[in-house]
Amino acid sequence: MTSEQLAWKIRRHGVEMTHLSGGSHIGAVMSVADVIAVLYAEILNFDIENPKSENRDRFILSKGHAGAAIYAALAESGFFETEELKTHYQNGSRLSGHVSHHVPGVDFSTGSLGHGLSAAAGMALAAKQDGKSHKNYVILGDGECNEGSVWEAALFAVHFGLDNLICIVDHNKMQSLDFCDNTLSSTPLAGIWQSFGWNVIEIDGNSHDQCRESLKSIQANGKPTVIIANTIKGKGVSYMENDILWHYRFPHDGWEYDMAVSELHKAKPDGVEDPYTPDGIINPAIPPEDADIFKDHTMSATYKPTWFGKEKQL
Repeated sequence: MTSEQLAWKIRRHGVEMTHLSGGSHIGAVMSVADVIAVLYAEILNFDIENPKSENRDRFILSKGHAGAAIYAALAESGFFETEELKTHYQNGSRLSGHVSHHVPGVDFSTGSLGHGLSAAAGMALAAKQDGKSHKNYVILGDGECNEGSVWEAALFAVHFGLDNLICIVDHNKMQSLDFCDNTLSSTPLAGIWQSFGWNVIEIDGNSHDQCRESLKSIQANGKPTVIIANTIKGKGVSYMENDILWHYRFPHDGWEYDMAVSELHKAKPDGVEDPYTPDGIINPAIPPEDADIFKDHTMSATYKPTWFGKEKQL
């Protein structure tokens, strides 16, 4: 399977998984799908028959709320049956809403932001000390870079020369309820990482060519590497793109689900089959005229607190 085919599958599974479960974070799944697809289709060394192989590359999705993307990539790579994806976020399922290490192919449970880079740095140091040649990859969210533990780990990695550590920041420029720069600015993000002593590569994170070229270009030179992957929140579904509403919301029955599936079908690569709606959706529902769509739902645009009886714009 090509990375482009896998990215489409990740997005299609992500829409279905959150739709069935009423789970959230579809926007984060869509933004990081291309990076994850290139990693699993072309970069990572893993063995589906032996998920704990000592020679495998380690991978941590530190922004664990986008766990549906990893579950989809693992299932499509053969770690477990894709049918199990339908149990995502359901009671009793091992496919928890945030990434769980109980799932084959997952090295570290995540979801409490700020921990992934620390764990990956520890794995990278252990590999160095044991004379191992595998690489250690971690994906962070840009909002996650507000966590102090990220920068402690960044200093640690430089101090110990962990050139077997590759960090990818999913820089979709949105977090929680707003744009990152309205929440706690970390601009310029690349410059901050560079000032900490990291090798820095900045790319279009939704471009497969740039993702693979950057990942394949990394050389061991005594420094860890960070790739700032500029992405679009909700990439692939027009009404989700750059709308913070879809950080938490899931595609409901009706036009939300139908429109998402229909738009994905229009962009479906050759050689890919949709396991849920093979022929798309016949006569898909469309948004009504009063649909809450293509609007700025950020807190800075919508929150108007009342103070002493007077409404103020935040």
